[in-house]
Amino acid sequence: MSIGKIRSILYKSAKYLGDINAIKRAVKKGDLTPVLKRIIRRIYGYIAGRGMPK
Repeated sequence: MSIGKIRSILYKSAKYLGDINAIKRAVKKGDLTPVLKRIIRRIYGYIAGRGMPK
């Protein structure tokens, strides 16, 4: 397995762990703000990633 493949797997898993963490914080606070911030951050990241040359 190459380093790039390992990096890709780790990045994807970290992305989903961040989502889970936002959900846990929202449940703990009783507020949806952490989840909404996470969704907005993911959308901005998607848009920024599409604008970058490969």
